[in-house]
Amino acid sequence: MIQRQAMKRIIGLLACLSIYFFQHAVIAQTVTAKPQNIIILFADGTTATQFEFGRYSRKFLRNEPFVITDEVMKKGSLELMRTESANAFVTDSAAAASAMSTGFKVNNGAISIAPDGARPVTLMEFAKSQGKRIGLITTAPIYDASPAAFSVHAKNRRESESIVGQYLDFAPEVLMGGGRDYFLPKSIKGGKREDGKDVTEAFKAKGYAYLDSPNQIESIGSTQVLGLFADEDIDYEIDRNPLEMPSLAQMLSGALKALSAKSPSKKSTNPGFLLFAENENTDSAGHQNDVAALMRDLWAFDDAVKVAMNFQKSHPDTLIIVTGDHETGGFSPTYGRKNLDPASSSNYLNVNLPQLQQIEVFKMSLNEFSEQFKLKVKEGASESALEEFLNSLLKQNFPGLVVDEDLRRKIIQQAQLAPNFNYLPSNILAQAIARQTGFYWGSSGHTSEPVVVAAIGPGAQVFGGYGDNTDFSRKLKSLLQRK
Repeated sequence: MIQRQAMKRIIGLLACLSIYFFQHAVIAQTVTAKPQNIIILFADGTTATQFEFGRYSRKFLRNEPFVITDEVMKKGSLELMRTESANAFVTDSAAAASAMSTGFKVNNGAISIAPDGARPVTLMEFAKSQGKRIGLITTAPIYDASPAAFSVHAKNRRESESIVGQYLDFAPEVLMGGGRDYFLPKSIKGGKREDGKDVTEAFKAKGYAYLDSPNQIESIGSTQVLGLFADEDIDYEIDRNPLEMPSLAQMLSGALKALSAKSPSKKSTNPGFLLFAENENTDSAGHQNDVAALMRDLWAFDDAVKVAMNFQKSHPDTLIIVTGDHETGGFSPTYGRKNLDPASSSNYLNVNLPQLQQIEVFKMSLNEFSEQFKLKVKEGASESALEEFLNSLLKQNFPGLVVDEDLRRKIIQQAQLAPNFNYLPSNILAQAIARQTGFYWGSSGHTSEPVVVAAIGPGAQVFGGYGDNTDFSRKLKSLLQRK
């Protein structure tokens, strides 16, 4: 009897050990699976609240799936990251991207330079050291904080001329976005470089194909591409002229074509790539509290994710990562009263299809509205003329929007809204939109909300749980490390 019980215990122990070693073998095999290609799709200023708004609005206004939530998040791995910088609870884009790139916290405003002056290796530097091709594309100026922090170093994010010079030396295979101004000398119209250099010509001398029009993207025939499609930022989707500026999806398609092309040398194979693709306009829309612009740029970002997912179908050794750096604007769709009358069933407002349909017909970004209105103020228009101009802008571009008198006065008189709203008069008009639709905002700045990381493809399993944005660099470098 005792021997029988001992035998049962031994058999049970062996069974447990077998399960344990089998599970750990599977985990080890999964974790060590390394992708050939990695695409980081980066929606600046965006986290779960914005992604959920993208899903809801696309479903009810377009009857279309939202690839980010319906595919990448649902079928892949999901992680939350905290975002504080070395010197503040609320990060800026430079510090957040630097932490995600280098694995070290930096002060707000710094580009991959630690508080002690150290210059830890960026993700793009590491990828290049491992033989990978590298690419940076963005709707911002290409020298802006996020693409810069993922690749080079600067004490201050405003060192645009230096960052562009570092790009020339670093030589990523693909650079596409806005920011033509700091590639050109001040002697050329639109140029801002103090050193007199024409960096576009320097890139051409290195063998780069130079693009400055969207229709050139489809015919890319080079593995080295510099594309500059605006003096500064590429416009919001709501404002963008497709004949003048490309979408993020178009730039991504061109970048993938260049990075996945066969090596010019017949003796070597394609080593794979690391590509950073950013929509900066989601962040800018958050600063402006612009729900209509945000919606369209979330859809545009999702279109780019769709391009990446289609690429993955023919290149299954590709890891796709969808993430951002921080949340912007304290975006908070909510319910409440329609006005200050007593609460009742008839005085109740919640976000639904009619509210989506109202913002869908808006024709102008709040940034463009603000620029046009401030220009009119600068011209010295009288208060009555400003009132008339405001009415015209609203009628033409924001049909159905009623601006309450208190907010109308603030716009006309260039008054403040609150200490945490600094983009005026955009934030004031956004408050009028919120009162009618329920799309409220808590700030015009960044917030401390954790960032979502969603990943699908080989190596996606390294992402999961809750951690710090410095973990992002460590995990990707482990996947990029040569076997």
